[in-house]
Amino acid sequence: MPQRFDRIDALRGAAMVWMTVFHFCFDLNHFRFIGQDFYRDPLWTWQRTAIVSLFLACAGLSQAVAHAQGLSWPRFWRRWAQVAGAAVLVSAGSYLVFPGSFIYFGVLHGVSAMLIVARLSAGCGRWLWLMGAVAMALPWLAPLWLQGNDWAEAFNARSMNWLGLVTRKPITEDYIPVLPWLGVVWWGVAAGQWMLRHQPHWLSGPVARQAHVLAGLGRWSLSYYLLHQPVLMGSLALVSVLLGRSVL
Repeated sequence: MPQRFDRIDALRGAAMVWMTVFHFCFDLNHFRFIGQDFYRDPLWTWQRTAIVSLFLACAGLSQAVAHAQGLSWPRFWRRWAQVAGAAVLVSAGSYLVFPGSFIYFGVLHGVSAMLIVARLSAGCGRWLWLMGAVAMALPWLAPLWLQGNDWAEAFNARSMNWLGLVTRKPITEDYIPVLPWLGVVWWGVAAGQWMLRHQPHWLSGPVARQAHVLAGLGRWSLSYYLLHQPVLMGSLALVSVLLGRSVL
């Protein structure tokens, strides 16, 4: 069995805790306990960017370890099927709550696509740094190339905007297109491979006793991701009802 690296799990667990706090605040806003602009206020938009970046960097680190350990394709596809299936559940659940802005290509959808690319390209070595930089730059350059061009609307359509080469952001509660986020995954793979070659203990060393809970959470990140929002939103909806407030 491939060895798990507790430090990567703990880092992923820390991202889960941060995400939970962020989503709890989002849900408080949704049920009108607080009044915040989660779509434009830098306090929230930059937090979201940092949380997603941490998740995807962890995915890249894990792929570096899996590549070094010679993880088989059948085992990869079993894990991938779990992530892809969870993405379908997220789309279905978000459609019930946000029918006008449901999640059709959020973080799990993006991870499903990017895991395949990361797996296939893990052997590129140092080129991953350059590939990651190009992937991050392309969405910033795309509007310059596409604005006013007939191709712009094609890339803005839902059938194509998952690539990330858009001139306007789609209306959806979570949008993690392949570009620029694949660049974060590629940098995670590149950083993981560098550490495995030069400083392997940075990844494989033990975690502090206080971080054991985070490491455990990181091992069950997919299950936790699927469950935490229904629990949070259900709890706040119950509180709203008990307080005599509308939940609609």
